[in-house]
Amino acid sequence: MEDALGDLYALLGVSPNASQDDIHGAFRSAAKRYHPDENPSPAAAVFFREVSAAYRILNDPTKRAAYDQVLFDNPIEPVLDPVVLQSRQIVPYLGEPQLVYAMLTLSPPPTPRVEGGHAPLNLVLVIDRSTSMKGARLDQVKAATNHIIDNLAEEDIVSVVSFSDRSEVVIGATRPFDRRTMKATISTMRADGATAMYEGLVGGMKELSQNLHPRFINHLMLITDGHTYGDEDACLQLADRAREEGVGVSAMGIGEDWNDVFLDDLVSRTGGSSEYVASHRAVTAFLEERIRSLGTAYADNARVIIAPSPQATLDTIFKVSPDPMPLSVDPQPIPLGMLDAHIPTGLILQFSLLAEPGSGQELVLGQALVYADILGGQATESAVVDMVVELSDQPVDQVIPTDLLNALGRLSLFHLQERAREAIDSGNPDEASRRLEFLATRLFEQGEEDLARAAMAEAQHVSTTKFISGEGRKKLKYGTRGLVYPRGSAAP
Repeated sequence: MEDALGDLYALLGVSPNASQDDIHGAFRSAAKRYHPDENPSPAAAVFFREVSAAYRILNDPTKRAAYDQVLFDNPIEPVLDPVVLQSRQIVPYLGEPQLVYAMLTLSPPPTPRVEGGHAPLNLVLVIDRSTSMKGARLDQVKAATNHIIDNLAEEDIVSVVSFSDRSEVVIGATRPFDRRTMKATISTMRADGATAMYEGLVGGMKELSQNLHPRFINHLMLITDGHTYGDEDACLQLADRAREEGVGVSAMGIGEDWNDVFLDDLVSRTGGSSEYVASHRAVTAFLEERIRSLGTAYADNARVIIAPSPQATLDTIFKVSPDPMPLSVDPQPIPLGMLDAHIPTGLILQFSLLAEPGSGQELVLGQALVYADILGGQATESAVVDMVVELSDQPVDQVIPTDLLNALGRLSLFHLQERAREAIDSGNPDEASRRLEFLATRLFEQGEEDLARAAMAEAQHVSTTKFISGEGRKKLKYGTRGLVYPRGSAAP
């Protein structure tokens, strides 16, 4: 992030009119909270590096004057405005860890940030054409690809790469000037061979790299129905490089035979998303929705540092909107990918907080630092938000904000199926079956009858076989995950 100055005053928690003494004091406070000698969290160390970089500029009168001149010469309306809702504002002294949930939301700006409301795409579709894709699956993918080509804007750039044992460039990176020829070329794809995913990803990145530019949404969409063998680590390393180059990766798995854990890991490294498509007939609808969301971004390459205070531990992070999925706490910054101009980006953070007597009257859970590359000519922007609780000698009844309470309720359904899978993995199928039955009851109460019946069927399957089926595993995982933020919702 060395090339992204952002709002240095906000990072230190001072106003642009702050005195040098104020700046010194703010830095000392940050050092007490986030310096590696005071805080063992790796995220705190990352955050402290950012604070230190800001301090080096603002503490030097010459550098500060130059920075202020840049701000004066380039006045901009801030776009990023993170808001936090917390499950608790007041925490009693208990002398033992207590859970506190926070929902961090980045809402879209009220007016379009990109001329015409559409961010141009630099898009590559990487399509699995191994033997298992033969027939209706590949035919539907080809039809979906043709549909995408028909709906691209003239300023978009698209390429198509197919792979089995090796990759092949079906359509080289180009604007959609000759859509008829492009679709005729797509029709020539044939299924054969094994699944060598790394070959496809390398081929896709080569096509994207010809037109990489900050004004584009640079994105790779992977479509597969199978496992890749022996090249998983190479694929993950490629995803890390893609993130560094500002490329997002998303994936769509068709059927039951692909590795959902691997694909989730792959896409999360770039802030992308993965989706389960049970039937080849749903391919077009999924791709259409995904491409639409890419085109309506107002920012790309978003990432967040969430630094807990020494008294707190950041346990989990779950992205609740627009593409729900669990995120890894480390390493940080955590990639969020593109920010949709119509849908808020929301995260739920779970902290364990140790509030002990003598901690004072106020305690910082942590701070979140968000960076994003604003589209439409504006430079990288940053924003900081504090998460703070008051401390009390007595327990206090509190009302959880409605939006956070609703999100936690939906998220609990996803956690139920996760715990059932964990019970299977630990050799306790009876416990898994009970959890699945309880999940089915909860889903029936929510009116999700199809998913409830799937959970009940899987409970019976586990009782008989001691295993969760591949179809049931994915249907429940992605089904409950989708309930966290149903398509068409207006807010997290």
